[in-house]
Amino acid sequence: MPAAKRTSAAASVSVRPLVEPDLDRADEIFRVAFGTFLGAPEPETFFGTADYVRTRWAADPHAAFAATVEGEVVGSNFAANWGSVGFFGPLTVRPDLWDQGIGRRLMEPVMACFDTWENRHLGLFTFSHSPKHLELYRRYGFWPRFLTAIMKKQVAVSAAAPGLALYGELTAAERPDALSLSRALTGAVYEGLSLEREIMATQAQGLGDTILLEGADSDLDGLAVCHCGAGSEAGEDVCFVKFGAVRPGPDAADRFERLLNACEQLATEKGLGQLDAGMNLARQDAYRRMVDRGFRTWLQGVTMHKPNEPGYSHPDAYVIDDWR
Repeated sequence: MPAAKRTSAAASVSVRPLVEPDLDRADEIFRVAFGTFLGAPEPETFFGTADYVRTRWAADPHAAFAATVEGEVVGSNFAANWGSVGFFGPLTVRPDLWDQGIGRRLMEPVMACFDTWENRHLGLFTFSHSPKHLELYRRYGFWPRFLTAIMKKQVAVSAAAPGLALYGELTAAERPDALSLSRALTGAVYEGLSLEREIMATQAQGLGDTILLEGADSDLDGLAVCHCGAGSEAGEDVCFVKFGAVRPGPDAADRFERLLNACEQLATEKGLGQLDAGMNLARQDAYRRMVDRGFRTWLQGVTMHKPNEPGYSHPDAYVIDDWR
């Protein structure tokens, strides 16, 4: 695009809520933007059958935003509310309009969401080798911390995970108690952290299921929100652990091994050949245990935090996520 036209386009950008008729175009831009940045030979097919745009819009349409130029969608961004924790992404802009300030415009409504939700720890996942990405988000108070590895392994027959239950198999009467127990577990990991919205969105959209590991005294030892197969954030033949955590304290490492067994068991039962999971490298023992199980990194980025604090990414945490 000629420089004059690029300047004109950037000057005329507006931001509004993303609505259902926008989803096909937003999805196309999302794939082309990531594929172009990472040098994929066919950027329009990047991420394959995985779906980030429609699933995140359906989870919370009020936290999804579109940038438009002359009425045409040219970018989008999404915010997520995990109780005391908020994060955003993917933020994508049509490649011919990069470096024109559209990303900054798409930051404004998600920061307003965080103010409304009163999250106290905010974050994002971005490319660790890209100075322009780090500088954009630094302007909003985010600071780069540890790398996050997006890991995968081929599913193998694993040890059974005793006490495994699935949220999707609970009755309507049982689900409120399960959500309450999940809040207690994640709140022990980080005060106020809640995956309730993710659990319910995964169930409502048919994206996969949530593993609940029963513990002693009617508590939960662990949970994992898993997307399964095409049309979810996993993609074809993949089980993706969007979030997983175990109760902290003594024996947390053993509980984590049990949770990984349960994730592999779910993948096997769903007939899926690959297990994907993100791990922040500040969680040192959890990362080592995943490597020992055969997980290998296929994509690496950095998490940026606001404020510049660990949150739940520290050596004693046994948590799976990646904030993409």
